[in-house]
Amino acid sequence: MHLCHHSLCCFVPPYMAESLQDSEDPAVRQIALASLGNEYRTARRLLSTQPLSVSLMGQIAGKERYVYDMSGASDPLPGKLLRREGDRPADDEAANEAYDYSGDVYDFYKDVFDRDSLDDAGLPLRSSIHAGDTFGGPMSNAFFNGQQMAYGDGDGSLFTRFTQALDVVGHELTHGVVSFTSNLDYFGESGALNESFADVMGSLILQWKYSQTVEQADWYIGKDVLGPGASIQGVRTLTGEKAYINDPHFGTDPQPKHYQDRYTGSRDRGGVHINSGIPNHAFYLAAMTIGGYAWEKTGKIWYITLKSGLSATATFEEAATATIAIAEQVYGNESEEQNAVRSAWQQVGVI
Repeated sequence: MHLCHHSLCCFVPPYMAESLQDSEDPAVRQIALASLGNEYRTARRLLSTQPLSVSLMGQIAGKERYVYDMSGASDPLPGKLLRREGDRPADDEAANEAYDYSGDVYDFYKDVFDRDSLDDAGLPLRSSIHAGDTFGGPMSNAFFNGQQMAYGDGDGSLFTRFTQALDVVGHELTHGVVSFTSNLDYFGESGALNESFADVMGSLILQWKYSQTVEQADWYIGKDVLGPGASIQGVRTLTGEKAYINDPHFGTDPQPKHYQDRYTGSRDRGGVHINSGIPNHAFYLAAMTIGGYAWEKTGKIWYITLKSGLSATATFEEAATATIAIAEQVYGNESEEQNAVRSAWQQVGVI
């Protein structure tokens, strides 16, 4: 089985935790210390589980989902089985959300791209809910560890439970698709592309579910996991705007939208969550120009590129070249679609 080259893929980026740790509000600092800052260590510890037992392997054809409960447990994943494929809804709302939304992700990849689960071979989709931090408290994040999903319940103020957001579920499970296709290294530009493909597909899954055109979509990521104490509109946005500016808790969105503004430091594994804003915006520009339903044409170009057009160490320029070539293969040389893709990468300064 292919696994992520990295330890885990978390939805809420470390730069958000850093901003919360600098808050003047002691309660907010505690959220960062007890949740956001510790789930990375928690996830790495949970990652040290033994190989999947025979009982957890796929046993039926097609869509196969399992939801586990981590309440009161620190390790190992996955926890106590609550619901499996075909079971009636559980009493736990988070369990039903994880079950339903992972099913939506499966349906999207099957119906739109004829892909059978993450590995294109019916890999079961496993989710653990109520994952906690190292102190046993709620975790304000969700992560994919190369084998399964885990969702925290949030702190109830800045973040709510992470099973509530289809785009978050789609984002994290797409990291699995990345692992079984280009398997992009989780560092530098290839890592930012890894994060960008997850954001793009997470957004497309939400748009597909609710039949939204490019004009109807709001292009924010993670808005449904924000709690009543958060005044920002989303964790990220694919538009040319900042997701938030001078927020008292989260500060200012650091994602650049042009290559000349890229982050070149060492934190965040070379800016994987930061610089993903550049290819994210390129996708948005291409989708808005092509129009219609973004998953039909622009999403198809990006998916084929992910599936067959990139090496594990791909750069932004290589991704741009690949998407332009795929657009030509699918829609023709100098087609409207190819020109839109080329123009998008030019506008963000990659080519």
